[in-house]
Amino acid sequence: MSVAEPRRIVLFRHAKADWPQVTDHERPLAERGRLDAATAGSRLADTGIPFDLALCSTAVRTRETWKLAVHELAHRPKTVYEERLYEASPGELIAVLNETPDDARNVILVGHNPSVQGLAEILPGAGGGAGAGVGSGEARERLTSRGFATAGFAVLSFTGSWKALEPGVAALDDYWAPSE
Repeated sequence: MSVAEPRRIVLFRHAKADWPQVTDHERPLAERGRLDAATAGSRLADTGIPFDLALCSTAVRTRETWKLAVHELAHRPKTVYEERLYEASPGELIAVLNETPDDARNVILVGHNPSVQGLAEILPGAGGGAGAGVGSGEARERLTSRGFATAGFAVLSFTGSWKALEPGVAALDDYWAPSE
């Protein structure tokens, strides 16, 4: 695959978690979260994006979200459970994405707020990114006015190597939340 071909990153926030007496890392999904994760998986399938790689936080709620969502996809991508995604900053998420092999075109990152929202805001930069698609302003408005909902996802695109991914190089193409 040429690095000149567009790449897509889907930032997928875990679904609604429960609050039992366990550590934050071990929190499972709430019943609503299980339903929303499957719905999000169906909506991800509707995008038609053929994921090459899934990067998922090791937290219980992210792993459960991904397990329920991936069953809705036509093709199950290679999944890497990455400890660095838990409690990561947007910059740390970029560092993980910079390690993605260039043969991967479409990557889904299953993580947490506030880092996924922060990343969805800084990758496009102030202007929406180079080549921002139609609807990019609408997606940005929905994301910023409502916040990054649990089980929500943002679709971003950019051209270049994963090593060149940095703030301001992507376009925010879409944002979806279970309430939509």
